[in-house]
Amino acid sequence: MKRLFDFAMGLVAAVFLALPIVMTALAVRLTSPGPVLYWSDRVGRHNRIFKMPKFRSMRIDTPAVATHLLQNPEHWLTPIGSFLRKSSLDELPQLWSILKGDMSFIGPRPALFNQDDLIALRTEKGVHELVPGLTGWAQVNGRDELPIPQKVELDAEYLQRRSLLFDLKVLWMTALKVLARDGVSH
Repeated sequence: MKRLFDFAMGLVAAVFLALPIVMTALAVRLTSPGPVLYWSDRVGRHNRIFKMPKFRSMRIDTPAVATHLLQNPEHWLTPIGSFLRKSSLDELPQLWSILKGDMSFIGPRPALFNQDDLIALRTEKGVHELVPGLTGWAQVNGRDELPIPQKVELDAEYLQRRSLLFDLKVLWMTALKVLARDGVSH
């Protein structure tokens, strides 16, 4: 049922967001050298690695680590990178991952392949059984500001509480957070 919901909603979102997707791709292409999309190695369901697309908000020579681990992250941003991140427009290509089945709309955010501490804690709590999401319970409760153990506790809470109604609540809370640009790192 969840997969059908994700696929149907993904198709509707892709059609509805086609113009912003094209305009964002054009803006990325015109403001910095390199590809429009950045394909990040992420950890999916059962700790399987998959390629997750994002609009590129960082320079092409940026190290492949979580943003909070970079020295002076602003140094690595493209001219429109900060705007893409604050507005969450960089996340739009993840609709492809949802349509493909690598991601869901709601679930724990997919970890980077090298976030060993996050992956280990999620595996210990059984969270690795979930399909990762575009947004999730941890994102609407602190996003980038949460320490990893607290994120994993919220992911584990989602594992226990997941339902269509709870997913709709998380989607609504996400929309409010994105509009307020709340909890977004630059």
